[in-house]
Amino acid sequence: MMTLKVNGQDNHIDADPDTPLLYVLRDDLKLNAAKFGCGLGQCGSCTVIVDGKAVLSCVTPLVLLEGKQVTTLEGLGTVSAPAPIQRAFMEEQAAQCGYCIAGMMMRAQALLLRNPKPTDAQIRAELQPNLCRCGTHMRILRAVHRAARLMDTADASANERSGQ
Repeated sequence: MMTLKVNGQDNHIDADPDTPLLYVLRDDLKLNAAKFGCGLGQCGSCTVIVDGKAVLSCVTPLVLLEGKQVTTLEGLGTVSAPAPIQRAFMEEQAAQCGYCIAGMMMRAQALLLRNPKPTDAQIRAELQPNLCRCGTHMRILRAVHRAARLMDTADASANERSGQ
């Protein structure tokens, strides 16, 4: 039995330590945003954030996650209060089939956490491991820039409210 912290909540998981995180997220915790695509860490549809870094959950065993914070797309926002990255992807209509989009959003979120004003080249480099066959790449690029602006505006508003 291990404790896995996902989206701010402790979860007691009874699984083999070599079990890929993706299986626990989907099967045990019923968090279905991260998708099973290739199972080899080559498509990015299973991307989540672990301690601020984008991680391929299909090839990350549970044993590596003890004491770490896992964030899935479900942990960023809700339908009624979407996170800036979710809102930006909706506003830019960046999804078509929707299969890759959760992984794209999580990788973009990780980028924006460490680089709040990325260039096109930085966004492209960060999203390169995630495959999308629908061809919405330009919309995705616009969505990441929009999310950066939304996050900057939210940070500025929070600083004003706290008197900083």
